[in-house]
Amino acid sequence: MPINESDIKKIAQLAHLEISNQELLVFAPQIADIVTYVEQLGEIATSSIDPAIGGLTRAGELTDSSRADLPAPSLGQKLALAEAPDPAAGHFRVPKVL
Repeated sequence: MPINESDIKKIAQLAHLEISNQELLVFAPQIADIVTYVEQLGEIATSSIDPAIGGLTRAGELTDSSRADLPAPSLGQKLALAEAPDPAAGHFRVPKVL
């Protein structure tokens, strides 16, 4: 599946990204190489491999993964702050993020 510059522009638009023409010239071949590399997965013979157990397999559907939803006691403020690297006045102190 060849990827061209118009495809990159459409992807950027869908992701709400503004890319310059210079970036377009850089990204188009890189993304084309990535798609080509991923397409190689289709060449792998997987018919003899059993699927992993999960919700999409018969074994996965039969696996009971539910648990009772029961209330449990919380840690409490002192225990929760005991391992905090920089507690302050009963709260977690974290770096400012802007």
